[in-house]
Amino acid sequence: MKKQLLLIVLFLLGINAFAQTQKTRQITGKVVEAETSLPIPGVSIVIKGTNIGTTTDTDGKYSINIPDASEQELVFSFIGYATQSIAIGSQSEINVRLQSDVTQLNEVVIIGYGQIKKRDVTGAIVSMKTEDLTKIPTTNVMESLQGRVAGVDITRNSGQAGAGISVTVRGNRSITASNNPLYIVDGIQYSTIQDLNPNDIESMEILKDASTTAIYGSRGANGVVIITTKKGASDRVTVSLNSYIGVSQIEYPRMKNAQEYVAMKREANRAAGRWASEADDPKIFSEFERQQIQTNANTDWINQFLKNGVQQDYQVGVRGGNAKTRYYASLNYFREDGVFKMDNLSRYNGRVNLDFSVTEKIKLGTQMQLTHYNQNIRRDPLNNAAKLNPLLLPYDSEGKVIFQPDGRTVNPLVDEQPNNYMNNIRTTRIFSSVYLDAQLTSDLNFRSNFGATFDYRRTGIFRGSETVDRVGSVSQAVYNTSQDIRLTWENILTYQKKFGEHDITATGITTLLTNREEAQSATGANQLLNSQLFYAIGNATEQVSIASAYAGSNLVSFTGRVQYSLKGKYILSFTGRSDGSSKLVDKNKWAFFPSIAGAWHIIDEPFMKNQNVFSELKVRGSYGIAGNDAVAPYSSQSLLRRIPFSFGETPATGNRFDLRIGNEELRWELSTTYNGGFDFGLFRNRLTGSIDVYDTRTKDLLLNRTLPPTSGAGIITENIGKTRNRGVELSLNARAIDKNGFQWNVGVNWFRNREEIVELATGANDLVNGWFVGYPTVAYYDYEKLGIWQTSEADQAAKFNQKPGDIKVKDQNNDGKIDPTNDRIVLGSPRPSWSANLNNDIRYKGFDFSIQVFARIGQMMSYAYNTIHDPQGIENGSFQNYWTPENPSNDYPRPDASKSQSATLYFSTLQYVDASFIKLRGLTLGYSLPSEMVGKIGVSRARIYVTGRNVLTFAKTPNYDPERGGSMSNPIPRLWVAGVNIDF
Repeated sequence: MKKQLLLIVLFLLGINAFAQTQKTRQITGKVVEAETSLPIPGVSIVIKGTNIGTTTDTDGKYSINIPDASEQELVFSFIGYATQSIAIGSQSEINVRLQSDVTQLNEVVIIGYGQIKKRDVTGAIVSMKTEDLTKIPTTNVMESLQGRVAGVDITRNSGQAGAGISVTVRGNRSITASNNPLYIVDGIQYSTIQDLNPNDIESMEILKDASTTAIYGSRGANGVVIITTKKGASDRVTVSLNSYIGVSQIEYPRMKNAQEYVAMKREANRAAGRWASEADDPKIFSEFERQQIQTNANTDWINQFLKNGVQQDYQVGVRGGNAKTRYYASLNYFREDGVFKMDNLSRYNGRVNLDFSVTEKIKLGTQMQLTHYNQNIRRDPLNNAAKLNPLLLPYDSEGKVIFQPDGRTVNPLVDEQPNNYMNNIRTTRIFSSVYLDAQLTSDLNFRSNFGATFDYRRTGIFRGSETVDRVGSVSQAVYNTSQDIRLTWENILTYQKKFGEHDITATGITTLLTNREEAQSATGANQLLNSQLFYAIGNATEQVSIASAYAGSNLVSFTGRVQYSLKGKYILSFTGRSDGSSKLVDKNKWAFFPSIAGAWHIIDEPFMKNQNVFSELKVRGSYGIAGNDAVAPYSSQSLLRRIPFSFGETPATGNRFDLRIGNEELRWELSTTYNGGFDFGLFRNRLTGSIDVYDTRTKDLLLNRTLPPTSGAGIITENIGKTRNRGVELSLNARAIDKNGFQWNVGVNWFRNREEIVELATGANDLVNGWFVGYPTVAYYDYEKLGIWQTSEADQAAKFNQKPGDIKVKDQNNDGKIDPTNDRIVLGSPRPSWSANLNNDIRYKGFDFSIQVFARIGQMMSYAYNTIHDPQGIENGSFQNYWTPENPSNDYPRPDASKSQSATLYFSTLQYVDASFIKLRGLTLGYSLPSEMVGKIGVSRARIYVTGRNVLTFAKTPNYDPERGGSMSNPIPRLWVAGVNIDF
């Protein structure tokens, strides 16, 4: 890594030396607004027909070195202003006054099957640009938006290399069906957003309310994310290079060291009457352990596995074209090595976007992306390492790994031995689409999109005999493959007409989606040679088995939308979509999803003309219904499964129903959403923002219901139950300072969502599945821990058959006894009460600095660290403040060698902790080299930067990031990277 950073620095330093060899002359000047004469920072200035360019500074000034040649022009362009071209001639100073361009001031926002001006949006939409998506280096582009979009809750699933993320838009509507949003890439549905490199993305829109998502029908029930990738340019060829490399680290909550382990084991045996003093050590410690105690020896098992991870990314993009053809192409290599050995991911990306103008009215285009993953996964070693006795050693006297140092717990170092363990996943995914766009008349446009996704995946697993998974039993090999083909064909007819003060846009859409999945698997035990791993399962001598599976589904849709605007001030939108799903029975296949939305530009009313506080004020309202058919194909059918059978001693074929039985009444899950909001701008939009209030009510939940054992089946998917999500979202953006070359922009958003189950099948709580009316879809139900019974409370504890040092829980109904029916309550939920985010972006001359603070408050988690605790003192575990007669703690019960963890009354209450956290999510410092220096060799921008991700976390769980959700496997790391952005 040091060599790569050194090469980057040498390259940037060498730019200036090389540039001195070019014969150039310097042009300087200033760019201002024509109306106000105020300077315009960030104006793009390019020598026409070349890649040589620069930008104006915060005072509107610029300097550019041009090749000493005649008949050259400078092109000045900036969003919101008309582009100007000026002949250079013999001038050495060129000052420019840019005229406002009204058409550019109306920023365009991508919506489903079209685009509209941002000021005409009637629903809840958030738009993000490339610079928003690339601020923080991430494996998944959605992770870069964590906390930045009100109403969208984004968490990383783990710290494993290439780990996925969880995204929910305005809460969880379904209990057992999918709550994932729909992703649309260049007009085509795409499921694996992690494939996309952020540098390939031009814009991203997030659709949150039913009026904006209803046009996608059942697919948009959980929100929609629309991604537009970069296209070619017809004026010049540009090349961009983006790269970073960095180090990831984790902090792990500490386990007991040898001295603390010894102290707890002695106390556990003292409580059991087996130990009174060190003279009794031979009763509870082996001779080797006593020798280790005498020498104060200690094995830090956790540090045997942790290392610094490495994350690196290299991307090159080229865009260009002419009047007829435009192209964009990119290549990307991403590599992440986790904090454990054998935990890594490599991703290879290639993308080509082509747009071709056949005539003035007919266009053709294609987008194609090829992605390949090579990932190695290992079982997290820290779960076992945390339990290993710190008095014991990982290696024997010959340097060989000891399989089970304590005779029971496997030493995870065995997984790292050659040809002993491998879990390798290879994925190749091809995403391609083509389109035909025809302008039939000046008012009527037809577009046809066809997209195909081919997904090939192979998983190979080998577990040797002496591994954490096999624990001494025979080796096992697994080989799984799958092939998925998803096809999309859509035809879109759009009519757009202006009649005086009336604007109308009508859109009609037909959609066909097909999905075909095949899977094959082979398994064998007792592989002939470990070195064959999973490549020769036919050589296995035991438990050889094969299986295959197939699933297919179709979705057909017909959609219509009408958008109407009067004077550009009063706006209405009507949408209706009819979806037919093959997953449901014939009589319930089809459902209709309507929506209506309106907006009123109050700022355009005459009574707002003579005020100078508001520069924008708009009120919005919407209502819509969306559906969900996110269940497995064939859920309406009962499937058969073969089972071993015999007549006496004669083998025979037997069949039984699958654990899931079919439901011939299965129908759509429906969500109705009301949304009200307003957008505002103050003081010439120095401060802008929006407030949204929403209420989503979901009925006919697609719920997996557990059946009684006497039924002979396990579960059935039924339409039962109701949920509700309602909340408030606030977003603010301010240009705090913009003066003398210093710019400071501040962004704040805050949102609160209340998620609750309104109704269940039985009309009451479902204790088996952990569902409770009036609470979120996931809740923690248990006894309420009050503390530990103290010596002074011995008589009171005895009434509950307990003694001092035991866990004390609350008698909820005060009946003098603790029972599961009356004394367990809902303690909390992993859903936050509210989330907030603060962004600060500062620029001064060539420097840029940004900081992001993210907070997620009010949630609870089941903290696995608190359960890594052996009351008997046999295994090691977490460091806890446990009760003894000399240390009357209220945190943990007294260790007792006669009681296992499962026998410790109310032990489960120890795991629930407040998971609220405030995180310094991102920190970036960058510097852009002066354009007059790099422009001499055709480099329009050269920026170096350092970025930190997950820099600091403030929580009630020391050395643990609660975003992980309580699990101790693969904690979320801190990442520091250094990178460059170069444009030619």
